[in-house]
Amino acid sequence: MSTNPTTNPTGATTHGPTGRPVRVFPVPEELDSTGPARIIALCNQKGGVGKTTTAINLGAALAEYGRKVLAVDFDPQGALSAGLGVRTHDIHTVYDLLMGSVKDPNQVIQPTNTPGLDVIPANIDLSAAEVHLVNEVAREQILASVLRKVANDYDVILVDCQPSLGLLTVNALTAAHGVLIPLECEFFALRGVALLIETIDKVRDRLNPALKLDGILATMYDSRTLHSREVMERVVDTFDDRVLDTVIGRTVKFPDATVSARPITQTAPEHPAAHAYRQLARELVQRGAVA
Repeated sequence: MSTNPTTNPTGATTHGPTGRPVRVFPVPEELDSTGPARIIALCNQKGGVGKTTTAINLGAALAEYGRKVLAVDFDPQGALSAGLGVRTHDIHTVYDLLMGSVKDPNQVIQPTNTPGLDVIPANIDLSAAEVHLVNEVAREQILASVLRKVANDYDVILVDCQPSLGLLTVNALTAAHGVLIPLECEFFALRGVALLIETIDKVRDRLNPALKLDGILATMYDSRTLHSREVMERVVDTFDDRVLDTVIGRTVKFPDATVSARPITQTAPEHPAAHAYRQLARELVQRGAVA
């Protein structure tokens, strides 16, 4: 598959927010079979950067393209579960899998309103997991052992990490094949990325040699503000081709979608943000991060 830069009516190449020529990523080909899944951890130790929004809407977009997707809520706040319409007060959650009280992930996996997208939910119980796991043998590899049991049932597994670099996030990085870093176009958000990449490097060196950085996704971009444009320029200057071409703009449509417990690809399918997440799905396929 190839990509082609777009041009404006004068024939000049159109440039996107990253300063690169805008490319059109082709619709992915259908897969002949399901699995084994590629596991992608969505990480950023700063909260409010669009991580859960990305997990929901990237998962929905990949499902639209025929991929079987499992989203894993790995944040005690349970925002991913709520955003996908799953009530967690009286069901098994990822905490039960980590503690070993439930052995089979299929007893925890819940369907969502989006065909092709399932979820392993979480709730506040998960906040106690780090204390319980700290003395366990191979404590960093517990999530990996859980996900191996269902890897052949999915094409992609997206792990929505909590906003910290503690044991749960290290578990996600140890289980993952790749990392996607959502980065808000704001200077304070930019400052923490170097520390996160340092953590990724340590996990790669000590626990997961195959771990890759799949990309940095700029989120909450507002082309009308000088601040957003300056941050975007600095991000691209610093991280170069690790920054994805796809950029997620700031919009009030995301909170609307959250209230309805459905992805924006369903609540506002023709909105630019919905198209942006479809483009993200296509770009990740093009980069080889997703089959």
